Amino acid sequence: MSIELEEIAEFLKQHHPFDLLPDDVIESLPKRLTARYFRAGTKVLSPEQQCLHLYIIRTGGTETRDPDGQLLARLSEGECFGVRAMFRKGRAANNITTLEDSLCYLLPEKDFHDLAGKYPQFNYFFAQMGGDRLRRGMQMIESRDDDQLKLMSVKVADLIARDLVSIDRSATILDAGKLMCDERVSCLLITQNGDEIAGIITDRDLRNRVIAQARSFDEPVTAIMTDKPISIHPDDYAFDALLTMTRNNIRHLPVLKDGKAVGMITTNNLLARQSLSAVYMAGKISKLNDPADMAKVIAQVPELLSHLIEAGATSQNAGHIVTTLSDAATVRLLQLAEEKLGPPPVPYVWMAGGSQGRQEQTAISDQDNCLILDDAYVEEAHGAYFKALAEFVCDGLNDVGYVFCPGDMMAKTAEWRQPAKVWQNYFNKWIEQPEPKALMLCSVWFDLRPIHGTKSLFDDLHRIIVSRAKDNRIFQAYLVGNAMTHHVPLGFFKNFVMIRGGEHDSTLDLKHNGVVPIVDLARIHALANGVDEVNTFDRLRAVKAFPSISTQGASDLLDAFEFISITRLKHQVRQIRQGHAPDNFLHPESLSAFERTHLKDAFSVIKNLQSALETAFGKSGT
Repeated sequence: MSIELEEIAEFLKQHHPFDLLPDDVIESLPKRLTARYFRAGTKVLSPEQQCLHLYIIRTGGTETRDPDGQLLARLSEGECFGVRAMFRKGRAANNITTLEDSLCYLLPEKDFHDLAGKYPQFNYFFAQMGGDRLRRGMQMIESRDDDQLKLMSVKVADLIARDLVSIDRSATILDAGKLMCDERVSCLLITQNGDEIAGIITDRDLRNRVIAQARSFDEPVTAIMTDKPISIHPDDYAFDALLTMTRNNIRHLPVLKDGKAVGMITTNNLLARQSLSAVYMAGKISKLNDPADMAKVIAQVPELLSHLIEAGATSQNAGHIVTTLSDAATVRLLQLAEEKLGPPPVPYVWMAGGSQGRQEQTAISDQDNCLILDDAYVEEAHGAYFKALAEFVCDGLNDVGYVFCPGDMMAKTAEWRQPAKVWQNYFNKWIEQPEPKALMLCSVWFDLRPIHGTKSLFDDLHRIIVSRAKDNRIFQAYLVGNAMTHHVPLGFFKNFVMIRGGEHDSTLDLKHNGVVPIVDLARIHALANGVDEVNTFDRLRAVKAFPSISTQGASDLLDAFEFISITRLKHQVRQIRQGHAPDNFLHPESLSAFERTHLKDAFSVIKNLQSALETAFGKSGT
């Protein structure tokens, strides 16, 4: 073999997936390749153009855009294009243009398919590219056999085992008892005006409120029913249903859709699918009276997270489950505060922001919370009560393990403990005058979720926020400018750009340079399209229906978010097992070659979708 051919073979051995081929196969490849040189700005391929070769970039770089001009990828040394044509009978799918003078090696179509047919690892790499390859990679490593995770994937609607049994409020206790006996059910919904829900009775009510109190069977069933029963939506998860039952010490949960009952689920429906450690941890917290005791439960979160990851949890599953515990601690502290201080003088709702608001907490979380008060609030008359309540809860959360927000974005800060009309003014100002501080606040307060209290206070405010954000293109452009400051750690030649110097030398910050950019992208597309969802996964699924982002782009971002998030969680679990405090700083060497390749794919997806932002929303000039 000539020196020139040896050099080409060595080049191929350094790049994936050629490095997976046997040495003798790699050494035979250079003779099959032809070399072509392209000037910067040359359009190498166009949609539907005949393409009979796989292009391997030796030097230089290219840009891939779809037929509509949307940027899909930028490729550099060692990467390949023309791949889709190999699977489309030699017809190119996209526009490929050189960004600089480039030298490419061309592998004939026949040789490409011969290699793909003989070597599965070669075929796997090229069969699905970019976000698709990342998606396939995720499917290879996912395994969800854990009972805890099964209830995170099962919808409440799937648990409804029979038609709903109900009786009108005009019926007697005897009528209700006979119907329960005939239908062999342990509860009845009490209705009025047709299908409107008035209440619920259970076999426990018949025992405790009728037999034990020697009531007459001729009394109306309304005398023993529970008014306004707690309910759940059919699209909620079984995990949430069991959590709701545990928190409220109930065994029957009506399923309501659009205000109408569509079914009933019981603890038997759920326990048949196995009980959950996280649910019982939350249930235990709901019965404790001391933050120090709650802290002992929360101290088990790293162990719970480790178990979830080992069982094959997705990051969305893990985030949801872990966040239920901070929610439970918050609710219990609020209950204790009200017991200590008395009932609130005006209605309020306690809100969680940031990662708790999005239900995306990990092993390390600080507080982001606020209070929305009824507009009847008067500082002189009510201020002392809510100041004491907020301090009790925030101090308690800090004692439990959710440390104070370093930026004081907590309800104990007077600025974030205000009536609804003040909050509306806040959001109006942030949207109309998006200066740097406002953009920083958006990353927390535009991700709010009600935890406890009068939720309608937030619902009314949220409708206004979503409407105004959707209609303000200048605000959206400023959000884009802010999002573009969060760079992914990937160089032009697809090498990791790591932190240099200091405590985290030679690491990647998976939170600020991986997770946060996707959270930003999802928030921008959601707000711009009037989407109500707050969770990043839910936002990305919802925005697929809108033109600001392609369906493929949203799908790729979903997979990138899952891969980066699960890599971050696995990193934290490894640290926990080694006795170290978990953080977000990863040494790439700790990953397998498979994981490094897919992490680069995930970063590339973010980079490409960031590039498309300015086209969709404009540039703020910030």
